Amino acid sequence: MEAKAIAKYIRMSPRKIRRVADLIRGKDVGEALNILHFTRKSASRPLEKTLRSAVSNMLNLEGSSKVDPDELYIKEIRVDEGITLRRFRAASMGRAVRIRKRTSHITIKVAELKESANN
Repeated sequence: MEAKAIAKYIRMSPRKIRRVADLIRGKDVGEALNILHFTRKSASRPLEKTLRSAVSNMLNLEGSSKVDPDELYIKEIRVDEGITLRRFRAASMGRAVRIRKRTSHITIKVAELKESANN
């Protein structure tokens, strides 16, 4: 059984978020939350929030009354590029330069550890 959470339009570039997402890919949920809590990158805050939402979604599924939060792991974590906000700024000699403010979409899927994988 698995559950997912999606955070859209995060005002941070996907490249910055992927650097932190690579730290927790495939880890247990408890270990991943610990890593995110003590990582000194601003991208760790939206990742932690999305991961907590995915765990909560897993616990609220209909047939998951016997799910232990300690037995969950991150099955998939994906950071996609969202829309790019384009702003203009004055430059020298009367020109204007484009500033691109990038956004990201974060998708996290959590699943139960299989009993056969533990043995």
